[in-house]
Amino acid sequence: MTLFDPDLAAAPQAGDEVGSASVGETAADGPASRDDAAPAVTTRLRLTVSYDGAGFRGFAAQPGQRTVAGDLARAIGTVVGHRVELVCAGRTDAGVHATGQVVHVDVRPDVDAVRLVRSVNTLLGPTVAVRSAEAAPPGFDARRSARARRYRYLILEAPTPDPLLAPLSWHVTSPLDLRAMVSAADSLLGEHDFRAFCRRVPGTAPGTPIPRRVLDAGFAEVAVPTGELGPGARLLRFDIEATSFCHQMVRSVVGVLVEVGRARRRVSDVTWLLRSGDRSRSGGVVAPPQGLCLTAVAYEGDDGW
Repeated sequence: MTLFDPDLAAAPQAGDEVGSASVGETAADGPASRDDAAPAVTTRLRLTVSYDGAGFRGFAAQPGQRTVAGDLARAIGTVVGHRVELVCAGRTDAGVHATGQVVHVDVRPDVDAVRLVRSVNTLLGPTVAVRSAEAAPPGFDARRSARARRYRYLILEAPTPDPLLAPLSWHVTSPLDLRAMVSAADSLLGEHDFRAFCRRVPGTAPGTPIPRRVLDAGFAEVAVPTGELGPGARLLRFDIEATSFCHQMVRSVVGVLVEVGRARRRVSDVTWLLRSGDRSRSGGVVAPPQGLCLTAVAYEGDDGW
């Protein structure tokens, strides 16, 4: 169990984050082996992957940059003996973590999934870990088949920093009004135009709506043993589930909700921003990446999260 575990117990409530990957990710440099051509016949595997995003320039492969997709594709290619292409459920930005990223990869039919997991984890662990690998159902696509994605954001509200939580949370020194943040988060539910909370894709017109449907969103205080965080400190979590996300959506939302918690914005400002469709009105407050984690992706036929 980790702080980003979706089932982590929390105290009672007071009331891509990133866009999905649209193309395959391949190793950026060098063949996986002497004969690295993809085989004519393949089988598709579904992988659940965790990673510490601190040392990566995000998930998507980028020439000259260390990325999760680059490291993972090279490791899998080394194990299976041919170059592979990865497709993920949702690309994550530089510094963003994952405990439930889903990836599909096509490999030789004789590849043993159990051995693949063990070998890849030996090469990449503990920074990147394949939690499970299984044969994908017919027609499965890690991105297109996903019906929902869930992110978690952690905030440490404390007078002083916590060195152990610093890589996983946003340290906020001022007291936050949790009740106001819970109320403001309720405004996100349903389908809205999220232009005010998303970085626009280059080449698209500013007036083009960015509709997203949020299925669940809320703040809670994480139950931590008394005294473990120090006097006057508490750990807060924000969970949000949507059918899809746009670039910097979660971090922008968290930034505005923290402004509400600091009494620098009103609860009603979230609704006002959604209706405005104007990113400049959000004040440019984007929560830092280390507090964000992709915790789960849901598909038809899955037994819960």
